[in-house]
Amino acid sequence: MSILATKLGPDFIIIGAMKCMTSTLHEQLAAQPGILMADPKEPCYFSDDDVHRKGMAWYTSLFSARKASDLCGEASTHYTKLPTYPKTIERMHEACSDVKLIYIMRHPIDRLQSQYIHEWTQRVVSEPIDLAIDSFPELVEYSRYAYQLKGYLSTFGPRQLLPVFFDRLASQPQEELERICRFIGYGGQPVWRDYLKPDNVSSKRMRTSRWRDRLAYAPGVSWVRRTLVPQGVRDRIKRLWQTNRRPTISVHRLKQLQKVFDEDLNRLGDWLGIALSCDVFRATTAERALDWREGLEAEFKAAERIREVAI
Repeated sequence: MSILATKLGPDFIIIGAMKCMTSTLHEQLAAQPGILMADPKEPCYFSDDDVHRKGMAWYTSLFSARKASDLCGEASTHYTKLPTYPKTIERMHEACSDVKLIYIMRHPIDRLQSQYIHEWTQRVVSEPIDLAIDSFPELVEYSRYAYQLKGYLSTFGPRQLLPVFFDRLASQPQEELERICRFIGYGGQPVWRDYLKPDNVSSKRMRTSRWRDRLAYAPGVSWVRRTLVPQGVRDRIKRLWQTNRRPTISVHRLKQLQKVFDEDLNRLGDWLGIALSCDVFRATTAERALDWREGLEAEFKAAERIREVAI
């Protein structure tokens, strides 16, 4: 029996993508009466082996405060991070096969650049972005949306997965929130709250430094810093630990990326029934709400039957 059948687990999951307003959507949904979002925001239960070992009882405890009428959800961007977490879809389907899934997509190069800043602040990468694309291929893989979605579409089916786009959500937030809430079965009237702006902009994050933090937060030093050091001085010091410019990708590297992403977007566009490429991504996805084209579910089911016969 799935955890969904017993109403202990989530009714819906935001599965990504990383750096695509998932935190914003999490906060907006959490602010709606009758919707309970997991705390922590990213439990990563189905993806991370060490978390999954905590067991189902731990996971369902994240929703223990739910009322009978509540809808419950969580948001873990690790769920669309192939090939890093290959067991995610299998584990999720086994636990809650009827769950609704939400996936937010941003221009793949914009998302890549934003992730690079994030990884730079965490000291995962230190080299310039052109070199990091080779040394840290996840920057590219996590922006290949069709690659990340194929397993979900074949396992759960298109009816259980809502495609959402960053530019549409940013330009028409109330309309998109209503669409998302209809999809998850929310019976109330959702309201987008402009004051909810999660402070997780990558360019505002300071690069990690153990010695800096030990010095800055030593006993007595915090009081001196807040009381005697002017805010302007503190802000200037912070900027020394931040990257305030969008990392520049060379023309040669950009052409390589566009070729890779256009191939992936062509498949995604076929599933949506539109023409999609890097050049038209922002305008096309912002223009109107997009959903899977008619007949896609039957195609995935047919492909799955062929695969089973072949095995």
